[in-house]
Amino acid sequence: MLRKPALSPIWGGLMVILSLAMASCSSSPEVVSGAAPNAPAKPDAKAEESFFSRLLSSSQPVVIPEGTLLTITLDHAISSKSNRPGDSFSGSLASPILVEGKTVVPRGSTVKGVLVDAKESGRLKGVAHLAMSLESLEVEGKSYDLTTTTVTRTGSNHKKRNMILIGGGTGVGAIIGGIAGGGAGAAIGAAAGAGAGTAGAAITGKKDITLPAEARLQFKLEEPLTIQVRK
Repeated sequence: MLRKPALSPIWGGLMVILSLAMASCSSSPEVVSGAAPNAPAKPDAKAEESFFSRLLSSSQPVVIPEGTLLTITLDHAISSKSNRPGDSFSGSLASPILVEGKTVVPRGSTVKGVLVDAKESGRLKGVAHLAMSLESLEVEGKSYDLTTTTVTRTGSNHKKRNMILIGGGTGVGAIIGGIAGGGAGAAIGAAAGAGAGTAGAAITGKKDITLPAEARLQFKLEEPLTIQVRK
């Protein structure tokens, strides 16, 4: 009976080592070189600094000098009858603001103002009055405070108109009274005519001021204005 040749100790040891190595390779996790797919990219400090430098250098301060004229167009009507001191109003620049021949504030930019005074007209006396000034100017979404001159509007005086109305009523009354009753009738008629003339003046004598929408007003800067303008 033939016997199988026995494995030498050396050969047996090699087989054991090979088996262990194969088991180790099959159980070890696969290693992928490079960064993990979901790992956030490290920010580039130089790129961030460059971005903020460009942002800061994209605008520069410009001084609009004292005395610069601001011509505006009203957005809505203003009246001495319906408005009161302290009421605000808004408008837009009717023409651009130029500094050294360059446009620094475009036409149509928003302005806001306040009524410094607003007085309603009386019927027989008391003259209507409006006074207003600008408070702010909006440029590229930013609001700048303004200090400007005050624009005023004053109504007509009642005196001349009232004298015509009252005097005219007196004359007509005297003529009618004279025809009706001689001298005494003329005196009575004159008194009656004067009363009628006064009543007519009281009814028609109010002379309020109304600035309609789209009306143009011109203000002047009383202090220099520094704004940020894009290059």
